[in-house]
Amino acid sequence: MDAAQHELSDQIDQATQRLLGTARIITEPDLRAPSLLPGWTRAHVLAHVARGADATRHLLVGVRSGQDRSAYASPQAWQADIEYRAGLGSKELADDLASSAMALRTVARHLPGERWQFPVLIPGSAPFPAGQLLTRRLVEVELHHCDLGAGYTPADWPEAFAAMELAEPMRSQRADRLGSTRTAGPLAPVRPPAPYRPNQRLPGSWLGTR
Repeated sequence: MDAAQHELSDQIDQATQRLLGTARIITEPDLRAPSLLPGWTRAHVLAHVARGADATRHLLVGVRSGQDRSAYASPQAWQADIEYRAGLGSKELADDLASSAMALRTVARHLPGERWQFPVLIPGSAPFPAGQLLTRRLVEVELHHCDLGAGYTPADWPEAFAAMELAEPMRSQRADRLGSTRTAGPLAPVRPPAPYRPNQRLPGSWLGTR
């Protein structure tokens, strides 16, 4: 990774940690309630973000070996996996989100620098350098965090992301969230935070103890 890619990876880490913090406090009834995406519950959104991490990791594994590799087996398999995972309980969904993010992080952090220029191809897009996958992943996490309708809005975006130069369709997707008037039902009262215990991983954390 060069310095710019390392910074992007750090931003993905931070965005994912914020998303996990939200996912951890959503109760079961609220998980099954509609999100801001038509036809999807909040559980569907979380399952989609986790599968997005898997898809990006699959592409990077192909990049590492210098081979073209699909992000997923088929559109039908992709949708079926999201539907299945959306039926998981709240803890299982949060664990799925964390483990998929960590698996992606591991592959990305160990990808040799020269491989980031390897072209990748995803449905509906012209080939682009593998390095752009990190930007796409950051956009995916930040936008879908807003789509949960769980209190995180474009006003909470870090300045670096809000001002980031994005290619289409990501630029329009970010603008859509900025101008959106969609709302979701309020969440149940937030559970009190877990007590702090030195040298133990915080609930919902995948970056270690603090």
